[in-house]
Amino acid sequence: MKRHYDEPNPFLPDIKRTMEKVPDAGQKQIVRFKRNFVSLDAYTRHKMMVNTYLLNVKGATNTLQRDSSKDKGVYDVVKENHRFLWGDEDLTDVAKNWDKQLAKRYYDKLYKEYCIADLSKFEKNKIGLRWRTEKEVVNGKGQFECGGKHCEKKKKLTSWEVNFAYEEHGEKKNALVKVRLCPECSLKLNFFSKKKKIKKEKEKRKKKHKKRRRESSSESTSEAEEPSSSQAKIKEEVDDIRKGEHQNKKVDDEAEEIWSKPVSVNEEEPSVEDDMESFFDDLLL
Repeated sequence: MKRHYDEPNPFLPDIKRTMEKVPDAGQKQIVRFKRNFVSLDAYTRHKMMVNTYLLNVKGATNTLQRDSSKDKGVYDVVKENHRFLWGDEDLTDVAKNWDKQLAKRYYDKLYKEYCIADLSKFEKNKIGLRWRTEKEVVNGKGQFECGGKHCEKKKKLTSWEVNFAYEEHGEKKNALVKVRLCPECSLKLNFFSKKKKIKKEKEKRKKKHKKRRRESSSESTSEAEEPSSSQAKIKEEVDDIRKGEHQNKKVDDEAEEIWSKPVSVNEEEPSVEDDMESFFDDLLL
């Protein structure tokens, strides 16, 4: 039996909708992994990505001469910390490759991100800088542990931007790099000249938001303090009416466009690079 509501509505225009991409099994696993990955603490994420990279690069484990029997990859650690996750046999090639790409990208960034500072002669305005060794990169020295050569403190670390002059393959180079120091070592670094303090992106956004709020509140205060005449009030009311009419027309036009244009449900997806970079925000402090 044909029901009357199965018939197309003659009073409504046809709306052509673009087909939404249905994520495959690999993409679903990546989404689930991301959700659980970001809930881990920064140092755990650092260790799991470094281990995943070392376990998938030929000769990397031999270089460090470590006991690889206790090494855990990204999925091993996530699976250990979260229940109801997939098993290794259920992982698709897409998910496994994303895991390795993330680890490699992170590992490659680490070598030129931080340096180690020798502050033993800070009173003479002599500070020595060097790149971290592979062992220091893996263990988080200079990233999760104070970057002072002889310091092992891990709390209240601050990132400072320093100009690092070095020589590579006989060529002299300069680079702005980070050095993470405890409060005591930070005083030594800034003994003669104040270095630039590196702030997290989240803190920058918060400060900008607070600044906007202060500016808007000061504007509203100054407007309230200005004396208003009767003519100014009338003009303001007329402007409000005109503004309201303009807004109503705009809403009507937008409503017409909704019915006359095809609906697109596809949103622009971030690139693989941008997607992976978002995972490093609170790791590369």
